[in-house]
Amino acid sequence: MSEDALHITVNVWRQANPDEAGRMVTYDVPNLNPDMSFLEMLDVLNDRLLIDGEEPIAFEHDCREGICGSCGMMINGQAHGPERGTATCQLHMRKFRDGDVINVEPFRAAAFPVVKDLVVNRSALDRIVEAGGYITVTPGSAQDANLTLVPKPVADAAFDAAACIQCGACVAACPNGAGQLFASAKVSHLNLLPQGQPERYSRVEAMVDTMEEYFGSCTNHAECEAACPKSISIDYIALMNRDYLKAKIKNRRLASQVP
Repeated sequence: MSEDALHITVNVWRQANPDEAGRMVTYDVPNLNPDMSFLEMLDVLNDRLLIDGEEPIAFEHDCREGICGSCGMMINGQAHGPERGTATCQLHMRKFRDGDVINVEPFRAAAFPVVKDLVVNRSALDRIVEAGGYITVTPGSAQDANLTLVPKPVADAAFDAAACIQCGACVAACPNGAGQLFASAKVSHLNLLPQGQPERYSRVEAMVDTMEEYFGSCTNHAECEAACPKSISIDYIALMNRDYLKAKIKNRRLASQVP
């Protein structure tokens, strides 16, 4: 065993399928390299389980670069773990100490039913995007890059909102299971730009109304911002709420003018 190797104990949520009751199962995991990621630690544990003829732990992952958002899980009660602005795949074992006991659970939210072990169904987030998280207006042929001027503060704000990776940590961290931070990021990165203006108010109304079918209400706890691996600001929620109120008036007026 390496001198710097970690020896930890992990309590992992095991649930065979959505219809069965789950439970925490304890595993002893010795000889871990402090520089490996949290997902690599689970890989090592799964290799040992397979060797012992046991069912490996199901968890989601893809890019392992903090981009895809599929790796989300609760680590000691925190979405993505103890390090701010970091997805689970970017969390390293050096953040823990030798002898630590780590509890690993799936995201806990009514909108995210458990599929198996640490895997949850986050398709409710997709429903919000499907409701209006796109631009359908035909832009025509390509224009000169500088023809449509976008102020840098607006471009930066839209870019920051577009950094959302749809991991669902904001929902899991919220005591109300609210999806406002996710929805507002998806609304704002389009609504802030000139290209998103033609559908601005129809977009925000459709996306917010869909969000409310699946998620709880925001009461400004700001746990979502703290858990977000991209540190997206709750300011976007205020922007979305403003546009939503305007949309309810504007869209009603437009509807009344239709013969």
